[in-house]
Amino acid sequence: MNLLGVLIDPNYLGPIFIGLMALAVLVYAILDGYDLGVGIVLHRQDEAMRDTQIASIGPFWDANETWLVLAIGLMLIAFPEAYNILLQELYVPATIMLGGLILRGVAFDFRAKVAMENKNLWDHIFRAGSLIVALSQGYMLGQYICGFSDDSLTIVFSLLSAFGVAAAYSYIGSCWLVMKTEGELQKYSAKAARLSGLLMALGIASVCIVNPWINPEVYDRWFSFPNNLLLWVIPIISAAIFLFADQVLKRVPAENDYGCWIPFVLAVVLFLNCFQGIVVSFYPDVIPGRLSLFDAVAAPEALGFIFWGAVIVVPVILAYTAYSYRVFWGKATALRYF
Repeated sequence: MNLLGVLIDPNYLGPIFIGLMALAVLVYAILDGYDLGVGIVLHRQDEAMRDTQIASIGPFWDANETWLVLAIGLMLIAFPEAYNILLQELYVPATIMLGGLILRGVAFDFRAKVAMENKNLWDHIFRAGSLIVALSQGYMLGQYICGFSDDSLTIVFSLLSAFGVAAAYSYIGSCWLVMKTEGELQKYSAKAARLSGLLMALGIASVCIVNPWINPEVYDRWFSFPNNLLLWVIPIISAAIFLFADQVLKRVPAENDYGCWIPFVLAVVLFLNCFQGIVVSFYPDVIPGRLSLFDAVAAPEALGFIFWGAVIVVPVILAYTAYSYRVFWGKATALRYF
């Protein structure tokens, strides 16, 4: 701890760890979000298209969940009180989410090993598992934003958030497929992206309207001068990105597949903007309206121990993630099992 005290003021450890948690959650939402989205938009009739869709996430989907494990681990050690509240309040939807993750993992392997007449069943299970995970995470996000209130308005808002997150995952997953596929599947993915993008935009707009209504502190942050001059840049940029991405998707496939990566990059920027909006709405609260990070942060001795682990582990995970995407760069091909 003495060495840590020389290098870093212990008062900064709370913000450092909330920053690391935010990074882990954001990267998880982007990376696991697109592979959950691919599962949700699996083609219903064409088995060959489904094979290519799953092949596009084959090398990545399991490793993407590492970021969720990292975020939960950081919260457990750095903010144990907040972890206890989250576990208590979100026990049921978190259990449902784990059930969906199990369905996805089982279906991913079984679809390639069962008799051909049963393959469609496991594809449907993979899609259902992906949708269950997305809806569960969206519902938990809604509960979190509302401070885990048990009134009917919170439940309605959480359900709205659930469908909004599922639409967002479908959007970024479809944009991923536009980048990773060709031909009819690319056209199908572009149409799916435009539809899910519209639903995502409606969901974001609804959340932006309801959130300040049920959270007076959020209303004050977004509508007080001069904060509104800076914060309203976020929704304005998001709206412009939506419109631009829709125009790009409308022209898929482009000649020589030019710019096929643009919709996915724009989807990533949209996720970053939405996440930024949540952060500026609630920081420094770990639990909105109930618990500040400065009240929830663990003892400096515990943080000092995990700090050095995070210094090593986070760059390693980032490097491995970048390397894996570099190795499997390019268009998806048929998935083969050995």
